[in-house]
Amino acid sequence: MLLNTFKQILKEVQRLNANYYQDTTQEVLKKFEVTPDGLTKKQAEDRLQKNGKNELAGEKRTTILQKFINQFKDLMIVILLIATVISLLIGEVSDALIIFLVVVLNAAFGVFQESKAENAIDALQEMTTPYTRVRRDGQVQQIQSNEVTLGDIILLEAGDVVPADARIIETHNLKIEESALTGESVPTEKHSDVLETEKPGIGDQDNMAFMNTNVTYGTAEAIVTGIGMETQVGQIADMISGVEQTTTPLQKNIDHLSKTLSILILVIAAVIFIFGTVTGRETPFDMLLTAISLAVAAIPEGLPAIVTITLALGTQTMSKENALVRKLPAVETLGTTEIIASDKTGTLTQNKMTVEQVFTNQKLMRVSDFSLPLSSRMASIMILANDSQQSKDGLIGDPTETALIQYFIDKNDDLKEVMDNYERLDSVPFDSDRKLMSAIVKNNDNEVYCLTKGAVDVLLDRTTQINVDGKVRKITDEDRQKINDTNSNLAHRALRVLAYAYKPVEKVADQATSQAYENDLIFVGLTGMIDPERSEVKEAVNEAKSAGIRPLMITGDHKETAQAIATRLGIIKKDDDQGVITGSQLDEMSDEQLQNNVDQYSVYARVSPEHKVRIVKAWQSHEKIVAMTGDGVNDAPALKTADIGVGMGITGTEVSKGAADIVLADDNFATIITAVREGRKVFANIQKAVQYLLSANLGEVLTLSLMTFANWDIFLPVHILWINLVTDTFPAIALGVEVGEPDAMKHKPRGQKSTFLSNGVGSSIIYQGILESFLTLGVYLLAILYPEHSGSDMIHADALTMSFITLGMLQLGHAFNCKSIHRSIFSKETFKNKFFNWAILGSALLLAATIFIPGFNDIFHVTLLNAAQWSMILGAVVLMIVIVEIVKLVQRKTVYKNL
Repeated sequence: MLLNTFKQILKEVQRLNANYYQDTTQEVLKKFEVTPDGLTKKQAEDRLQKNGKNELAGEKRTTILQKFINQFKDLMIVILLIATVISLLIGEVSDALIIFLVVVLNAAFGVFQESKAENAIDALQEMTTPYTRVRRDGQVQQIQSNEVTLGDIILLEAGDVVPADARIIETHNLKIEESALTGESVPTEKHSDVLETEKPGIGDQDNMAFMNTNVTYGTAEAIVTGIGMETQVGQIADMISGVEQTTTPLQKNIDHLSKTLSILILVIAAVIFIFGTVTGRETPFDMLLTAISLAVAAIPEGLPAIVTITLALGTQTMSKENALVRKLPAVETLGTTEIIASDKTGTLTQNKMTVEQVFTNQKLMRVSDFSLPLSSRMASIMILANDSQQSKDGLIGDPTETALIQYFIDKNDDLKEVMDNYERLDSVPFDSDRKLMSAIVKNNDNEVYCLTKGAVDVLLDRTTQINVDGKVRKITDEDRQKINDTNSNLAHRALRVLAYAYKPVEKVADQATSQAYENDLIFVGLTGMIDPERSEVKEAVNEAKSAGIRPLMITGDHKETAQAIATRLGIIKKDDDQGVITGSQLDEMSDEQLQNNVDQYSVYARVSPEHKVRIVKAWQSHEKIVAMTGDGVNDAPALKTADIGVGMGITGTEVSKGAADIVLADDNFATIITAVREGRKVFANIQKAVQYLLSANLGEVLTLSLMTFANWDIFLPVHILWINLVTDTFPAIALGVEVGEPDAMKHKPRGQKSTFLSNGVGSSIIYQGILESFLTLGVYLLAILYPEHSGSDMIHADALTMSFITLGMLQLGHAFNCKSIHRSIFSKETFKNKFFNWAILGSALLLAATIFIPGFNDIFHVTLLNAAQWSMILGAVVLMIVIVEIVKLVQRKTVYKNL
């Protein structure tokens, strides 16, 4: 019993580690204990019971409530909740209500916009074809694809989706489109022969069929070697579920800022309380209230709301530009991006073969400079030796053949004119060994022709004549040399080359064979085809480079094709072989070697999903912020591993969309650059809000601290809380919707180590907070030295009122300084943000209401001020604005000359 169990386990291990592409058909059948008649009903039931259904494993999902609770794990949010409780304890119900409202709205925004549920696994499951044809007990049956099991003999034909990984055991001109898995745009020709290559990549396993790829041509029989999570797609699904969620730069920034502020606020509040109590300035209870009020005021409770609202507004702007944001922090993260690793097929290119060069009459011409006449012999071969079909959804068939038809459609040629003149009598289908395809046609004059297209070298071997300018003559060695040179030239530029020939047929053969027709052909020309780059991408690549962003191409396509497209787009320079690396070369590198050399490469060809993840991690090891774009199943793990994943909305699979942070609705690479610009604006606006809030709060803390240490009359808790209430929220939010700086895309990305306090913001907060405090205390001193009323109580009441209003108005005036961190505000753009203007006006009116509205005087313990006193307050505000702008001018002339 134990021995049998051990043998079973050993057999299972051997099966999982088997390289079926190196086994013969008989060896694979033997391994799975099956005959060409397929599994028996009993075998199928037993294996289904043992191995489970052919499905991908699901993932545990969080509920809406759990997602909402998760929003409260941020340290700043915790501090705000504590502040809410404290505010209630000291009787400030309105302030507590506002803080709590800010927190709840922030959490609601997060749950609404940022879905933490991972949709990638579900999307993979939905991709599975519902039914599959299998042979069991010698009979062909149609079953649900999730009931396919190991050892099943599956039958494939054009239009099918492969239900599981399988070793092909018999094939007839089979082609499978694997771009979603390998990134290669051209369908792969499949066969049943044993592969001699050691450890070929997925794209080179020509005798294997993989789950969720599409059969585009021919038929085949295959034996299932992997189901569910054991398939290549299953491995990708496992990689997706195993990828840890990265923390965005924005989240790191806020977390760091929250911790730093928390410590400083608690220390300062404690010092104020201890000093005031020890010196007998106030009773311990009054000093506790003051210290708590100071702590509440010092906490920028508006920051989470400002960040969320700014990000949300950013998502709206980006959605108008066809960039759909799935996760809020992704807006800002894209603005920090230093590396954009882009898939080639469908992202940088159009994901469709296109005729680009035509060689006829011994001349090579670009299609943009030359139009092949519909009446020409070459045109008739391209159209008639073609199995493409027209449908309401467009052309259906092999991408190479549809490209030939599309060439004439794009020229508005009437294909019906050619079709009506010819009748197809027979054909010799394409064969991967022969590399030719021929159509036997008869025209309206009853003349029969063999029209042939195929590989250049094979077709030339069967050619004896050439048609030049409508005249047929014997082909010469010079002709052959020119044709071969042209072929080499086009192939070097990664174009897929097809040759065309024909011959008159005197007698129609009983059976259409290569021997009967494909000899003594008359050569007419070549076409060079490629999956062309998108027209707008080259400009986008140039803009990315000018913004300090390095674009990379990561593709499953061949090295020559990738290098040619990358050169045309400007990703690498011409003939830059050193900048291109293949997946097999990556396999020879350790992770450490890749990390040490990763900056040498800009193009990665013939790569697998594991390679893409390694590449992203290698760049991240250099502390680079990496954005990964992609549209295929194979891109999903790297999309999740990257700091920001960008999926394609049109050509992208649901898997890649589910794994992405941002989805491009138009699949336009240029949209990424627009999103980067918006991301940089979002960060800049949050940084402006941070500068405003922290400098204002520092001014409050310093003013109260210095007043305490100088044994002066200090602000009451109500003063601090009211200033904090009317000046913090709306002006800061208004700064979050400022228009972007005009030169945002002319600077390098700020980098991973950059924070909200970088680029001079930290030092600006300090000196501006000190300036606010000194100007406030200066007004207090002037009110004491030059009183408007007699009596010490009245003098101190006026001084306290003036300093209270001054501190609030200074902050509102300083908000104008913060509209730009380094640029001058003295321009016509200063009052362009109407929301900002109303926010400042509204806050100023709320501040003034404490003096002018009857009854408020007693609540806030303030006095009415005359014109002279108001002029002192406004003078301090003007002085604040002017001094800050002078400092900014000096900074632009010295430290920040590039601004």
